[in-house]
Amino acid sequence: MRILLILAPILAFLVVMLAVGFAIQKRSESNRAVNFSKDYFIGNRSLGGFVLAMTLVATYSSGSSFVGGPGVAWLRGFGWVYLAMTQVLAAFLVMGVMGKKMAVISRKIDAVTVIDLIRVRYESNTLAHIGAVFIVVFFCGTIVAQFISGANLFAAAAGVNYTFGLFLFALVVVTFTATGGFRAVAVTDTICALAMLLGLGVLTYAILEHGGGISRIMAVINTQPQMLEPTSGGAISVRLLISFWMLSGVCTLGLPQSLVRNMSYKNSKSLHRAMIYGTVIVGAMMLGMHLIGVLSRGVIHELPAGGTTDAIMPHLIVNYLSPVLAGIAIIAPLAASISTVSSLLIASSSSIIKDVYQHVVERHGGRADQKKLGLFSIATTAAIGIVCIIVALNPPTVIVWVNMFAFGGLQTAFFWTFLLGFFWKKANTTGALLSMTGGVLAYCYCMAAKIPLGGFHAIVAGIGIGFVLFVVGSLTGKPNDEKILKLFFPETYPDGTKIELPSRA
Repeated sequence: MRILLILAPILAFLVVMLAVGFAIQKRSESNRAVNFSKDYFIGNRSLGGFVLAMTLVATYSSGSSFVGGPGVAWLRGFGWVYLAMTQVLAAFLVMGVMGKKMAVISRKIDAVTVIDLIRVRYESNTLAHIGAVFIVVFFCGTIVAQFISGANLFAAAAGVNYTFGLFLFALVVVTFTATGGFRAVAVTDTICALAMLLGLGVLTYAILEHGGGISRIMAVINTQPQMLEPTSGGAISVRLLISFWMLSGVCTLGLPQSLVRNMSYKNSKSLHRAMIYGTVIVGAMMLGMHLIGVLSRGVIHELPAGGTTDAIMPHLIVNYLSPVLAGIAIIAPLAASISTVSSLLIASSSSIIKDVYQHVVERHGGRADQKKLGLFSIATTAAIGIVCIIVALNPPTVIVWVNMFAFGGLQTAFFWTFLLGFFWKKANTTGALLSMTGGVLAYCYCMAAKIPLGGFHAIVAGIGIGFVLFVVGSLTGKPNDEKILKLFFPETYPDGTKIELPSRA
């Protein structure tokens, strides 16, 4: 009976996700018949401020934000909360730095994906295809991590088999994403973000109730002074803090799944509202979840037998909440995983269909049939999801590190490509090619060989080497065509046409 009461709200939530996907697929048939790619991959540039903020926040807040991160906070204390707050700037940076310029240029060239922008800016199909490959590879790594997170929650909280939980959770996400496309992803992301906030409230109640109030909880924590220190008794070094600032802060400008949202909103007003909403909500979620992780030390005094820190949140939900509240609380981390997976699936599919298949067809003088394009896109989205499900059947141990590896790879590949490409006129194809390939190879080698970098994460090596290669390549390589520079830097070319962002789509 307890299992049924736990599963009831979870299953209801998953049914809602499926219903949204099918409903949006039905409503979008007429738009997709005219321009499938624009509707399926960026929602016909129709997002308002609230939905834009919610889809960005939900995409950024993965399952590790609700499971892995709080689990480490339980172990390390308030130092890990300080570390986690590096993520607060993510939404503001992505939209504030890149938002308007990406929207303006993407409308001018009718770009649908971030790879479209790279192809035009650097006049290179080779660079675009390499970027598309990196997106698919690293996105799949993140998707696998989210599948593992969702399946583990099912197994731990509802008492079901890991494999059953994996298939149920993953197939629902793959189905509504494949059928509904980007618009369904945006709407379900909004629902997921609200579910995360609700789960945050339920977990806070559980800890305060079973911990005897904040005073008693802090009394327990005070017995372990290292949990009160910013460095967690030396476990968190300044070098690790700098690494996290890069991974979770500044370098989020290199995450394609976040940047593509800048191509999907209606007008400037929507962007400005989303920057405020997104920053506030990311801050509330990151602070709230990691504080919950620390405060749970007043309830859970020892690591569950045979478990890692990933088991802390599931253990709290299962053992300290009523069945119905447990089901509601589980929805929060599931929603975080769902929103991340759906966004990455649609972006991966776009990299294969729009950035490779459709481009090759059009390059050879053909025109992709909209109906065929639709079938291929849905099939590709589903196929990527199925491959990731198969990989997730044999999971690694701590998902927070799997997630960080994939994030670091994406940031190394795209951070300088976008930032310098959009704001430095001398950036060119040679620099971007060297930076993207060399930076990623350096990052992956440092991670695989476990090369000591004086306490820094491998992202520092990847970003640093990528920057040097970008500058050297750009200063020695062939400059871009002046027409391209006029498009990306109209303010420096008086005879260029300046593009104003329309007030309405």
